[in-house]
Amino acid sequence: MMRVTVLRATLACVLGFSMVDCAAAQQRSLGNFGDWTAMMDATNPKKKLCYVGTTPKKAEGKYASRGDVHLLVTHRPAEKVRGEISITTGYDYREGKDVDIDIDGKAFKLFTRGDNAWARDASADRAIVAAMKAGRQMVVRGTSSRGTLTTDTYSLSGFSAALAAIDKACQ
Repeated sequence: MMRVTVLRATLACVLGFSMVDCAAAQQRSLGNFGDWTAMMDATNPKKKLCYVGTTPKKAEGKYASRGDVHLLVTHRPAEKVRGEISITTGYDYREGKDVDIDIDGKAFKLFTRGDNAWARDASADRAIVAAMKAGRQMVVRGTSSRGTLTTDTYSLSGFSAALAAIDKACQ
């Protein structure tokens, strides 16, 4: 849970969601690439953490309010994790209800817990990342705990370049 909190604080800082003290987060920008930002966590040099993040270009749904929404792809080499997909949706997902992803006609599903969604395994992460690298846009559909359907549309412009930056930084 701490890792998710650090990632959220850092992404909030980078994407301008809040007044988080960016220097205190000990994050290093690897650059902005199209609609994506690449970052490296310098908190623990023995456990490098790199990720790319973005926010939706379009968010649809009949909701009164919603928290921060973002998509991350993370590398944690010390844990042998590469290309882990995670989505934070700004509301709690309906328990037991998967998130549907469409990347230029290719369909994927993520499991949910609280306000986060992930691929079921590393193989699914790899397939989604491959589709993202080849794709132009990613549409994410989820259902809140109250039954509200949301549709978030993400641009994939710059994704491949941002991913290459974290591939290099977190070998």
